[in-house]
Amino acid sequence: MIGNPLLPEIRELIEQRNFSALQRIFSDWLPVDLAELISDLPESEQGILFRLLQKDIATETFEYLDFDSQQNLLTALTKKDVTHLLNSMSADDRTALLEELPGTVVQELLKLLSFKEFKIAKTLLAYAEDSVGRLMSPDYLSIKTDWDINQVLDHIRTYGHESETLNVIYVVDDIGKLKGELLARTLLLSLPEKKVSEIIDEEKLITLTAAQDQKDALDTFKRYDTVALPVVDSNGYLIGVVTVDDMLDVAEEEETEDIQKFGGIEALEDPYIDISILELIKKRAVWLVILFVGEMLTASAMAFFEDELAKAIVLATFIPLIISSGGNSGSQAASLIIRSLSLGEISISDWWKVMRRELASGLALGCILGFIGVLRVVLWAMAFGHFNTQWLYIGFTIGLSLVGIVMFGTLTGSMLPLLLKRLGLDPAVSSAPFVATLVDVTGIVIYFSVASMLLGGILL
Repeated sequence: MIGNPLLPEIRELIEQRNFSALQRIFSDWLPVDLAELISDLPESEQGILFRLLQKDIATETFEYLDFDSQQNLLTALTKKDVTHLLNSMSADDRTALLEELPGTVVQELLKLLSFKEFKIAKTLLAYAEDSVGRLMSPDYLSIKTDWDINQVLDHIRTYGHESETLNVIYVVDDIGKLKGELLARTLLLSLPEKKVSEIIDEEKLITLTAAQDQKDALDTFKRYDTVALPVVDSNGYLIGVVTVDDMLDVAEEEETEDIQKFGGIEALEDPYIDISILELIKKRAVWLVILFVGEMLTASAMAFFEDELAKAIVLATFIPLIISSGGNSGSQAASLIIRSLSLGEISISDWWKVMRRELASGLALGCILGFIGVLRVVLWAMAFGHFNTQWLYIGFTIGLSLVGIVMFGTLTGSMLPLLLKRLGLDPAVSSAPFVATLVDVTGIVIYFSVASMLLGGILL
């Protein structure tokens, strides 16, 4: 990170009011690095540094700032500066800012926009919160099918600075309906006299709709490995464009949400450090209570086998070993399946293939752990001079129990995400703690059932 090592020096120059030195330092800095530095400064100093930036650099830097720093600057800057900032921001970044602010603040900021930018902002904010409409930018280049390459290049030179991306240029008819797209590579390699209609492929055009969910758009970007996609309305008219940088933000949010759910907590709407302690407790308490109630079933299962435990207390020694193996195998399987689902490697229709693979895997893994379990019991008894036939039976009980429990764990961990997906729920909620709790209860039942069969008449 470029800003952090210089932070003490920067703060000293701010305190000395040596603004000319600061401007010289920042003359060759990139906006993303400036944003990082400003975010690291105290709120009282952020506005001082931000005002030293050139207007075009300031706008781009503002777009890279985190929400808290943006909100602080909106209150620290003059009305004139805020007006320029909001009107010069890219439409999608401005929408991302406005949707996080309170409604009353948004209404006041909208009044600062020009008529053109006000119409754009109101249109984008009218779309649902998690829709493609909130991400798209109306700043794109469109050309006609009957233009030649020279006309296209002239158009780019005139209007290209206003476009969200120059990697893709969209081809529309006379009434604005999308007809195709022209990649920058294709454009540069084409002869000047070529017509646009001769070099575009209308059949391979991939589009999004403004009402489409952002998750679906993310899947489309991954599937077709593209840098930008056009957004059309229900009649096929081009209304905007979504670029890969917007999708990276969506991907980060989705991954963060899945990781939090997989850890057994509700998804956090704000960064961890910004969320209140009370809200953090509420998010974590729900799942902890659910898991605690689930573990009560484990205690009930152990109470059911109280007589067996009283007769052979040695069985209690191996309970942590038994239930942890089942929970670990279930968590492994759940992690693999949830990740495969999110990447599109498998679908619900593959459940039978998944089940067969996990049954085979569970059996093999259970046999490996079972063999180690038997070996551990026998060697332990021999080391202390207690080895006899009873210890051999105990070893076989541990081994067979591990086979059954690991198989059940892998089956549960693999099938539960698919079941939740089938019910229209998020597979990530079949988190590692949830799978482990479910397998714990079943593990106790399997363990003592095997013990009752093998040790009946011997220890029990």
